Amino acid sequence: MAASSPVGEPRPTAPPRPQRGPAMTDVARLAGVSHQTVSRVLNAHPNVAETTRLRVQAAMNELGYRPNRAARALVTGASQTIGVVTQATPLFGPVRLRTALELAASEAGFDVSTASIRGVDRSSVEAAVERHLAQRVDGIVVIVPVVSAQEALDGVRGDVPVVAIDGDPSRPSGLVTVDQAEGARLATQHLLDAGHRTVWHVSGPPDWFDSAGRAAGWRETLDAAGREVPPVIAADWTPEAGYRAGQMLARMPEVTAVFAANDHLALGITKALRDQGLDVPDRISLVGFDDIPEAGFLSPPLTTVRPDFDAVAHQALQAILGWRDHGGAPAAEAVPPTLVQRDSVAAPR
Repeated sequence: MAASSPVGEPRPTAPPRPQRGPAMTDVARLAGVSHQTVSRVLNAHPNVAETTRLRVQAAMNELGYRPNRAARALVTGASQTIGVVTQATPLFGPVRLRTALELAASEAGFDVSTASIRGVDRSSVEAAVERHLAQRVDGIVVIVPVVSAQEALDGVRGDVPVVAIDGDPSRPSGLVTVDQAEGARLATQHLLDAGHRTVWHVSGPPDWFDSAGRAAGWRETLDAAGREVPPVIAADWTPEAGYRAGQMLARMPEVTAVFAANDHLALGITKALRDQGLDVPDRISLVGFDDIPEAGFLSPPLTTVRPDFDAVAHQALQAILGWRDHGGAPAAEAVPPTLVQRDSVAAPR
């Protein structure tokens, strides 16, 4: 005999079943169109009348319909998602590029899935790329501008567009980069035009393509002007490394002008010089690179090179979409930066 509930106690009830959200068939019914027409509107098919498209979109809004992208990915093989591989770093350039890419993708109707990696070795990059491929992303953007990361891209299968930002400048295709050498040329020439006989350079890490490009542009500008090329002062991207370089520069009276590979190095150099009783630009004129938000509020405000991060991100997204829609990797593209003149450069005293 089945057990019964004690007298006076309510029988247990099953939990309520969750309400299902509106489906594509609900949208079709409200808009007075077929299921296939709703699908065409969702996929931006060109053979849909504008009045029909507006009616379907109005029905979606009224019902609160949200497309199931996972289901669409299974059917179409595309997820309307861009995968991003980037280094887990607080450095201004990579963070600013990632933000710009997310905004560009959102404006184009794409989601962004980001895989941040701690190490920049080949296996870490390959693993991050594979995770994105498993998600059926429409394309992958890699913002890890070091030698080991670019080597990992050579083994990625060719049916998924992969574009590197600020990668190996020798890559003939699948690359969108800030024109690092042009930025260095602008900085170095500005210091020469101020009257300095030569320009010293505090560089970034040697395995970064950004660092190598900026050092090359600096060297080529001095060579073209027939000026002495001083030895590079090797550093990394941090203010601490800039401070150490600044301590060295303070002991070198022949140094009157310095191009720092990024603004954080310039910040450290300025502090080291000031601690030695030396001022920028009275003792040493200084130009940075990146135009961090604080650059205009330093003392003195820093002259620097401003990369067009938004343009780089936009071009990278367009390269992905063009490759996906028309086939064939797009040619490499370099986006020129601009020089922002402030108060850290003066004629030598």
